[in-house]
Amino acid sequence: MADLLLGGRIDPTTGERTADTSSVPTSDLTTHGVIVGMTGSGKTGLGVVLIEECLSAGVPTILIDPKGDLTNLCLIFPELLGSDFRPWVNDSDARKAGLDLDAFAEQQATSWRDGLGGWGIAPERLAALREKVDFTIYTPGSSAGTPLNIVGSLNAPPAGTDPEVMSDEIDGYVTSLLGMIGVSGDPLSSREHILLANIIQNAWSQGQNLDLGLLLAQVQQPPMRKLGFLELDAFFPPADRMAFAMKINGLLASPSFATWLTGDPIDIESMLRTPDGRPRCAIVTTAHLDDEQRQAVTSLVLSKLVTWMRRQSGTSDLRALLYMDEVAGYLPPTANPPTKKPIMLLLKQARAFGLGVVLSTQNPVDVDYKALSNAGTWLIGRLQTEQDKNRLVDGLSSAAGGVDIGAVSDTISNLGKRQFLLKRAGKDVPEVMTTRWAMSYLRGPLTRDQIGRAMTPTAAPEAAVAAPVVGAAALASATAPAVAPAVEPAAATAPAAAASTAVPAPAAPPVVGTSTPAVAGDDETPVMPSVPAGVPVAFVDPAAPWLASVGCVPGGQHLRAGAVARVMLRYDDVPANYVHDEEYEAVLTTLPQVPASAVFTAVDYDDRDLVASPPVGSVYALLPGEVVKKPYWTALQKALVDTLVRTRTEEIYVNKALKAYSRAGETRGEFIVRCEALAGEQADKAMTALRTKYATKLDSARLKVTDAQIAAQGARAEYDANFGMAATVTSALGSLLGGRRSRSSITSQARKEATASAKLGSTAAKADAAARAYTDLEARLNEEIVALDDQWKATASTVETKAVPLSKS
Repeated sequence: MADLLLGGRIDPTTGERTADTSSVPTSDLTTHGVIVGMTGSGKTGLGVVLIEECLSAGVPTILIDPKGDLTNLCLIFPELLGSDFRPWVNDSDARKAGLDLDAFAEQQATSWRDGLGGWGIAPERLAALREKVDFTIYTPGSSAGTPLNIVGSLNAPPAGTDPEVMSDEIDGYVTSLLGMIGVSGDPLSSREHILLANIIQNAWSQGQNLDLGLLLAQVQQPPMRKLGFLELDAFFPPADRMAFAMKINGLLASPSFATWLTGDPIDIESMLRTPDGRPRCAIVTTAHLDDEQRQAVTSLVLSKLVTWMRRQSGTSDLRALLYMDEVAGYLPPTANPPTKKPIMLLLKQARAFGLGVVLSTQNPVDVDYKALSNAGTWLIGRLQTEQDKNRLVDGLSSAAGGVDIGAVSDTISNLGKRQFLLKRAGKDVPEVMTTRWAMSYLRGPLTRDQIGRAMTPTAAPEAAVAAPVVGAAALASATAPAVAPAVEPAAATAPAAAASTAVPAPAAPPVVGTSTPAVAGDDETPVMPSVPAGVPVAFVDPAAPWLASVGCVPGGQHLRAGAVARVMLRYDDVPANYVHDEEYEAVLTTLPQVPASAVFTAVDYDDRDLVASPPVGSVYALLPGEVVKKPYWTALQKALVDTLVRTRTEEIYVNKALKAYSRAGETRGEFIVRCEALAGEQADKAMTALRTKYATKLDSARLKVTDAQIAAQGARAEYDANFGMAATVTSALGSLLGGRRSRSSITSQARKEATASAKLGSTAAKADAAARAYTDLEARLNEEIVALDDQWKATASTVETKAVPLSKS
C-alpha cells in the first residue's frame, strides 16, 4: 500500500495552506472516488495529480478522456527546460501574457520548476516517472495516436469463461456496433441486438472465432432456426435481415470506417502493462468522436474491463485504476445509455478485485447520485449552482451518513480555486486541501498532430502554427498564397488561418512541385508582399480537404492572400443557467478593402492544413493598400466577431411552467423526458396534498359506513329474535298448548312485526347509502388524481424554444 500525495491541508479559518499534507492510501481507492468541480475549479489538475501519484506507485491506469485534457499526462519534461515546453505552449496564452513564444515557454518552464520545487518534487522524480511508465494515447477511429480496433475482434474468450461474463462482453460489443450504425441496442426489445448476440453466443459457446465478414454472412443466414419460442423467419423476416445486413455492410464499406479496424484489439491486460511488466497510462481519448461513437467506444472498453476484472483474484490493495473524466453523459440519473450498466457494475463489484474507479464531473445534477453513493473518497471543489451543491450533498449523505451535511455545505460554498473538500473513506470528518503542482504540463487538449508528436517524444518537433486570439475569436490572418485573379489557383493561408480563392485556369494547371516559375501578371509579384509584424503567415496545403468547398483549385502557382479564423464561441443565458462553448473555423478567400465587408465561409480545418512554404515558383497577387497595416487585421477580426454575435444563436428548449431549460446537446425528446420526471415530482406532491385533503372526508365516510352497518345488523338481530323462525315456532306452540289467542293479541303482534320490519329496511337502506357515499368519494378522489396526472403530463410536453445569443467578450 502506498500513500498518494494530492496536496496540502488548508486552515478553513484562514484559507492558508498549513504544513500538513493531504494524502490518500491506494487501498482507499478500491472503494472508488468522486471528483466534482465547476470549470476553472482545478478539477482537471487534481485528476492529473491523482493519476501521476498512482503511476508513481506502480499502479497502471486506464483513462477515459472525452475532452482531451488527460493527454497532457504525456507532457512531462524532466529537465524542465524552456525548449522542452516551446513546442507545446499555446500562442493565445503567450499573447495574453504579452510575450513571444520563446519567452513564454521559458516562463512556463520557470513556473513548473518553482511550482514543483515548492512541493519538494525534484526533476529526478519526473525522470523516474517517465522511465517507469509507458504513456500511450489510444485514438479509436483515428490514426493520430495508437489506433484501437474497436469492432474488428470477435475472438472467442478462453474455455471455461463464466457464462455471465461472456454475456456481458457480447452485450457490450453488440451495443457498440449497433450504436455506430444508428440502431437502438436495447438487449430486450431490439431484434437486431437479439440476433447479433445469439449469433456470437452460438459461435463462442463452441469455441469458434468470428470476424465481421462471417458475422455479416450469418446475419443473412443465421445458424439457428428459432429465437426464443418463435421461428427465426417470423421473429426477423429474411427481407428485414437483408436490410439490416446492408446497414452493417454500408458501415464496413465506408472509407472512414477503415481506421476503426486498424490497430490492436482491445486487450485490457496489454493496456495496463507492457510486455516487460511496466505499468501503462492508457489514455483512451474520444474528443474527436461524436456522441454516439463516444458511447460505443466507452461502453466496449468498459465491457472488456469488466471481463478482465472477473478473471482476477481478490486483493485488498489497488491493482489498477479506471479514471473517467466528465462522466455525466455516461452515467445519467434517469436514462440508460450503454455505458451505464458496466459503470454501475464496476462501482458495485470492482473493489473485491482491487480495481479502483474514479469519476470526475462538473455537473453532479446530471449524474446518478445513487451510483456516486458507492464511492468512499470524495474530492469536492467549487460548484456552479446551488442545485449542483444540493445534489452532491444528497449523494455524499447517502455515502457517509455520519457527515455533518450542514457544515459540508457551508465549506463547499467557501472553497477557492484549486481548493477541495476531501472526504476520506470510512471517516466522517472531511478536510479542506489544496492540490499539489502537477508534474505534467497542463496546456489543454492536444490537437491530432500534437498527439502524434507526444507519442514519439524523440522526434524533432514541428514548428507550431499559431492563431491570434482576441475576445471571443481566434483569428489568424495572412497575406499568403491563394489564387491569382485570372490564373490557376493555389491555396495559401496563415497559421491558424489563411485562405485562397480559386479562379478557373485558362489552361491546364501546373503540376504540384514543378520548378518552372509562374509568369507574374500585371497585378502580381514574384516576391511575397509583406504583412504587419505579428501577423502569422502560412500556406494552404494542396491536400487540405476543404479547398474545393471554398472554390480553390489546389496545385497552382498563382496565389492570393486570404485569412482563416478559429473562434471560440460561447452561448450564454443566465436565466437558463446555460453555457455552451463551441469552436468555429472559417476561411476568408478574398481580403476585401474594407474589413467590415468580409464574408467568411465556415470550414473544418486543422493546423496540418497549413504549411510553412509556398509551392515552388509561385507568384503573389498584390494586396489592397490597407492590408499591410496592423489596424486592418484588428478591424477584420472585430468584423468577424461582430458578424458572429449578430447572426448566430443556439436554440434551446424551455418549459416555462416547470422553469426548466434544455442543456447543451440535449434533444427535444431527451428534454421532454427530463420534464416528465420534473412534472412527475410535482404531480406526486400535488397528489399527496390531494390525498391529505380527502383523508378526513374518507375517514368520516368510512365511520358512517361502519355505524350504519352495525345499526343494520342490530335491527336484523332484533327482528330475527322477535319475528324470526324461532319466535314463530314458539308462538305456534303457545297457541297449541295454551288455547286460542285473542284477536287483539294477534293484531298487536302484527303491528310490532310491521314496525320491526320497517326499522330493518330503514337501517339497511342507510347502510347502503353510506357505502355508496364512501364509494362515490373514493371515485371523486381517483378522478381528481387522474386529472392531476393528465395536467402535469400536458405540462411536461408543453415545450417552447428560445434563442441563446453569443456572449461577446
